[in-house]
Amino acid sequence: MGAMTLTGLPENHPLASGATADSPLLNQYRGGRDAAGETAAPHRRPVWFMRQAGRSLPEYRRLRENTTMLGACLDPEMASEITMQPVRRHDVDAAIFFSDIVIPLRLAGIDVEIQPGVGPVLGSPVRTAADVAKLPELDEDAFAPIVEAVQLTTAQLGSTPLIGFAGAPFTLAAYMVEGRPSRDHLGPRTMMHADPDTWRALAEWAAAASGAFLRAQVKAGASAAQLFDSWAGSLGRADYAEHVMPHSTAALSQVRDLGVPLVHFGTGTGEILDLMKEAGADVVGVDYRLNLAEATRRLGAQTPLQGNIDPALLTAPWEVLEAHVRAVAEAGSGAAGHVLNLGHGVPPETDPEVLTRVVELIHSL
Repeated sequence: MGAMTLTGLPENHPLASGATADSPLLNQYRGGRDAAGETAAPHRRPVWFMRQAGRSLPEYRRLRENTTMLGACLDPEMASEITMQPVRRHDVDAAIFFSDIVIPLRLAGIDVEIQPGVGPVLGSPVRTAADVAKLPELDEDAFAPIVEAVQLTTAQLGSTPLIGFAGAPFTLAAYMVEGRPSRDHLGPRTMMHADPDTWRALAEWAAAASGAFLRAQVKAGASAAQLFDSWAGSLGRADYAEHVMPHSTAALSQVRDLGVPLVHFGTGTGEILDLMKEAGADVVGVDYRLNLAEATRRLGAQTPLQGNIDPALLTAPWEVLEAHVRAVAEAGSGAAGHVLNLGHGVPPETDPEVLTRVVELIHSL
């Protein structure tokens, strides 16, 4: 990305007003450039963590007592407070909006709940053309609690950017077909080939829902957006290119005109990173399985990267973790921009003080 063209954002948006425009995060997402498109170094290396808001924090666990996960996501004051907690505690360079990828399903009126220890469970899976035809239209007004939560959050964040996020169409559709989490995603993978028209219709619905979810967050104040494809690593390259990538492109295209940097992250996706970039990403998130120098070799030095500290090392002795963090920073240095992150989310058992110490280390580099 060069200079940002923020045509579709309201005047009071943190990017349009300039509040977050020259933050270290956006500098690196733009490939080491300032808001005017000029080459510039940030005053510190940016870092944030996927799942930084959540179960690893005692203040989160206290706040969440007696609430359901989706209930917390749809309570604007609670969602905003949870989003802010890790920014206050760790001094990370971005807030990630506290929500869940199935929120658009719930807002559309679909029976979905997050069962503790299981994950998203649908009242009835979506497996036939008739099931897809019955899916409700998602009204823009349904996002009112999301808009309110984002506005409450950005009012507190000041110059720290908020990242909006949504599940990618494949991951969302995979949950809808299976009706619950699955290890191998046989249902959606079979549907792509056995009933491609139904798969296409379902993936188009999921892309529209995810894209609308992202757009609501960005227009309300998020300064960047991340599409999160938890399950794309279960796909072969040909299946991803034909049956998934066009729908991820469609989701990202719903925010492309707003001019914010777009991040695309998946787990187990080392073999399709180039296709994930091609789907419309400015920044490619890399999981812990692939060295960042190799990611740059595959994607080209002009592609900013995000990642990829191994979450398993957060409980290792400090000298082991420190050496690993330094090695990740070094491996990412060949890319036009590099935002430090984990190669997946923060494990619930992580000691928050270790995360704070990792942030301090990265800021000292």
